[in-house]
Parts: sequence; structure tokens; C-alpha cells
Amino acid sequence: MASVELQQINKSYGSFQAIANLNLSIEDGSFTVFVGPSGCGKSTLLRMIAGLEKITAGELQIDGRRMNDADPIERGVAMVFQNYALYPHMTVEQNIGFSLRMAGMGKVEIERSVAAAVTTLQIEPLMKRKPAQLSGGQRQRVAIGRAIVRNPAVFLFDEPLSNLDAELRVSMRVEIAKLHRRIGATMIYVTHDQTEAMTLADKIVVMRAGKIEQIGTPDTLYADPDNLFVAGFIGSPRMNFLDGTLGADGLVRLECGAVFRPGPVHAAADITVKLGIRPEHFVGRDDAGGAIDLKVDVVENLGGTRFIYGTANSGQPVIVEDRSETARRPGDTVTAGFPASRALLFGADGQRIRQARRANGIPAE
Repeated sequence: MASVELQQINKSYGSFQAIANLNLSIEDGSFTVFVGPSGCGKSTLLRMIAGLEKITAGELQIDGRRMNDADPIERGVAMVFQNYALYPHMTVEQNIGFSLRMAGMGKVEIERSVAAAVTTLQIEPLMKRKPAQLSGGQRQRVAIGRAIVRNPAVFLFDEPLSNLDAELRVSMRVEIAKLHRRIGATMIYVTHDQTEAMTLADKIVVMRAGKIEQIGTPDTLYADPDNLFVAGFIGSPRMNFLDGTLGADGLVRLECGAVFRPGPVHAAADITVKLGIRPEHFVGRDDAGGAIDLKVDVVENLGGTRFIYGTANSGQPVIVEDRSETARRPGDTVTAGFPASRALLFGADGQRIRQARRANGIPAE
């Protein structure tokens, strides 16, 4: 196991800067997920840690040692790729043990290491099969096994589940989480799927355009986002955003007609704001600090949960988790209340307008 330290990391391709002045500390034994939209730089950052991309500027340390110019094999890392990268002419057993054979390890030791890996991954019956005889999930287990036998200080996963179908992605997420608990290794995982990030991570690094937008635990990013981008990217269904103004009287007036009083905030008066409210935070009118009338467009019934996709009077889309016992139909009008305590405010620059706090850190009344 090892810690990873990135200090003022830059990566440029000619005039294009893919990563800009990035600083990040990854703790020993943690599970850190880089998440963000395509092109945000997350895979480039992972490849720089692996030694597959040169660092333009800055310093990379693994377990306290500078690794900028070290060959990939010297870094103590093992990478699991999106496309499995298995040798088609080799059996599962041969694929898993390949790197050990290349390193000149003895036959008995290779057999012992491979046996331990396949037991951990529960793929003993597959040992004599070739990749063409395996399902996608089985192939990914073999790819992970090939990484495990190297006993790396750091595991690197580059969107390893994106080629799997929905059901397999769920089961493999669980398997990777269990693997981390069993072996306790430092793991760094790249994905564009925020559900994977929320499920797996101790710490999530949200990236956009080569920069870090926010770092935190899944719960922190979900409940306390720093800006509109993080608030909209983390959570499924996504957070609702409604336009409005914050007046000198301390009231927020939304374009859809709702008026409510948030807690005291650090902001100038008479400014344009966006209200952020998650679908599950809507309540009945009696418990609300504000309320929105909306026309039902679509009802998504997921069995144990229903979501109403509707349109507010302002024309903006709103998603509401429907906990009522009344069947909603397209064309119906419903009122969705929300408590002021659940309402997040964002300024015109997209940054969070936070609640004012007293000197002792307790929110002001």
C-alpha cells in the first residue's frame, strides 16, 4: 500500500492544456474516484500516475518517492483497463500469471500467487478457459486478477465497467468494493458514472476541464456541493435548478412564483440566484418553506419509487420524488413544497451562496 501525492501537476499537448496546476493527496489504503464528463482530464491524470503519460510540469510522489521519470514497472502500480487487454490465446491461469513469468518468478511461486488471486475473485472454475469462452464480467475479473498477483502498492482502474451491461455493472461494483475491503490496497478509479463514484469511493474528486471542482466524501458532495456543476453532476435524478432573485428583505422570489426565506446568507441584496433542490427533498405544502406548482409531463415508476417529471409555471423542468398514494397522470397539476433548510442557493457565477455562521460555527438563526 502507498500514498500518492500530486503537486502542481500540468499536462499539455502542444498549446492545449489538459491538466492545469492540479494538487491532490491520496491517502494510503483509500479508495479515491476521479469523476467528471468526457474530456475533463481524469483518464489523463490516471495515466500520468501509471507512467503511461509524461508529466509536463509538477511532481508525482508514490509512497514518498518522486516518480516523474520512473518507468511504469518501477512505480509499484497495476492498471485495470476498460477493454480488459487479455491475451486471447492464453488461458485464464496463463493470463493472470503472465507478468510474473515475465519477471522471472519461479513456477511454484507463480502457481501460489495465481491460486490466491483466483480464490479472492472466486473464478477457480474458469482457470482453463480462454477469454473467448468468458462473459464480460468474467473477463474483467481476470483482468483484476492479473493486477492482484503483482501485489502493487496502488491499483489503478480506468473505467473498468463501461463495457458491461447494466446488471453486470451493479454486481461488479459490489465485487470491487468487497475486494478493496479484503486487501486494503490504495485504489484510484476513473469513471464518468457518478453512481459508481458514490457507491465505491471513500473520496471523490470531481473534475472539469482539467481542474478539480471539489473533493470530498460521497455524502459531502451530495449534501454540500460548492458550485452548480458539482450539484448537478452528483445525484440521480439530478438536482433541480430554478431561477430567481434574492431581495434586500431576505426573501428569495422564484420565477415560477414561489417565495421563501432562506437562512441568513453571505450575499449582496437584489441579486440573481438559482435555487437547487433535490427531487427527494420535496415535501407536502404544510411542511414547506416554499411551494412550486407544476404540470405533470411524465411519471417514472421504478417500483418502490416514483418520480414526476414536470414543468413549473416559469417553463423550467422540475423532477419530484412522488411519495403520495394518489396516482399521478400526465396533464395533472401538483404542488411540490420544499423546506427552506433543503434549499441551496447559487450565485450568477455558479458558486454556492452559503448560510451565514456565527463565530462558533453554528448557522445563524
